[in-house]
Amino acid sequence: MANSNIPGGVGGIDAYGGLTSPSASVLAKVEKTLAGQSGAVSKLNQNISRDQAKLSGLGQLHSALAEFQSVAERLAGAGLSTSASSSAAGVVTVSADGAAKAGVHAVDVKQLAQSQVLTSAAQKAADAKIGTGAPAVVKIETGVAGTDTFTPGKQPVKTITIDQSNNTLGGIAAAFKAAGIDATVVKSGNGYALSVTSASGEANSLRISVSGDAAVKDLLSTGMTQTAAARDAVVTIDGKDSKSATNTVAAGGLALTLKGTGKADVTVRQDSSEVARNVTSFVDAYNGLQGKLAVLEKGALKSDLALGQASRDLAGLLRNGPVSASDLAKAGITVNGDGRLQVDDKQLKSAIAADPDAVGKLFTNGGKGLADQFDAKIDALTGKSGQIGRETQQVGKELTALNGKKAEMAKAMTAQANALAKLYAAQEQSASGDALPGYGGPRSLFDFLA
Repeated sequence: MANSNIPGGVGGIDAYGGLTSPSASVLAKVEKTLAGQSGAVSKLNQNISRDQAKLSGLGQLHSALAEFQSVAERLAGAGLSTSASSSAAGVVTVSADGAAKAGVHAVDVKQLAQSQVLTSAAQKAADAKIGTGAPAVVKIETGVAGTDTFTPGKQPVKTITIDQSNNTLGGIAAAFKAAGIDATVVKSGNGYALSVTSASGEANSLRISVSGDAAVKDLLSTGMTQTAAARDAVVTIDGKDSKSATNTVAAGGLALTLKGTGKADVTVRQDSSEVARNVTSFVDAYNGLQGKLAVLEKGALKSDLALGQASRDLAGLLRNGPVSASDLAKAGITVNGDGRLQVDDKQLKSAIAADPDAVGKLFTNGGKGLADQFDAKIDALTGKSGQIGRETQQVGKELTALNGKKAEMAKAMTAQANALAKLYAAQEQSASGDALPGYGGPRSLFDFLA
């Protein structure tokens, strides 16, 4: 509805029942009346921050385990005696497992994988309200984008709601992130803009449509500009073309990480002289994992069940696994006081010289070697039914519920604050007060108290 003027300079009433410029005394009364609710607001924000930190920590735990697992997997079969190198590290880097064929392989990187980037029109401020605050439903589809076409993929459509509780660039970015889509507020000219980034690969382009508030629709539907298109990596390996949604390509026992376009020769060698180097790489990777687990234990995952289980299970393989500590020690590999591995290079090389196959079987031996066991254990920990997966799902659900509660609380408190402001303003109509611009309208008291 249109604004109406209230005598005495107290201010007008906007479409949400709030005062466009209430007096200082009205504002003070509203703050005093609602001050008791600030504790609930603070506690809710703390719980949201706690769950966000834990979810991030679980993601870091999963990534750390996966990184070590990739090293363990490369030792399978003849992997312990296999090495791979690239003639052009700026084009491609490479690692190989025992399935890789010895020899020189020609690699031609024709195109790198890329994410789609969509950027909105600039706004004056990151926290400026966009639209009226009326609900706007945002639908985000994933698929293949052509010049004038869009073919939806099999991924589920994601839906978010923008209303008076989150109708700022920062609020919209947070809503996208909560839906699993990368979105940030970036500097743009003299203002700020919303930047939305898809997963890499041509099948991961985004199509955004909006129903509801016109300003939000203009911003997210018609007002987004594509600054980068989603595309696949295209690479030729020994004359055979291959495409990948990411810049990591697996082919014939080779794991290629694409760095730039161009040509390179990848050389694969299988020689017992590589065993010592690969054993050292395995030990370094395990110790690096232990360092990451220690950081998480002191920070985001302190006293966390998933982290505790991962630490216990991995340490248990060294103490009670199929490969005895005495057999490892004969190859120069021991466990020190803080649970990390250390290598006696001289003793390791001596053991390899005496019996390279025996040293190899310590790590890969039909599922019974140390690398085999670490690989299987990490699969169990990070699988859908594993502790990390279950805990990640649980925290995600809790975070969704908390954000929903926050939106409901913000809406209720805003309505309550506006009603109180209207009441107190009416009581002061007979007395003029100093106006304090900037309060009222669709602004959420939740944000004020937070």
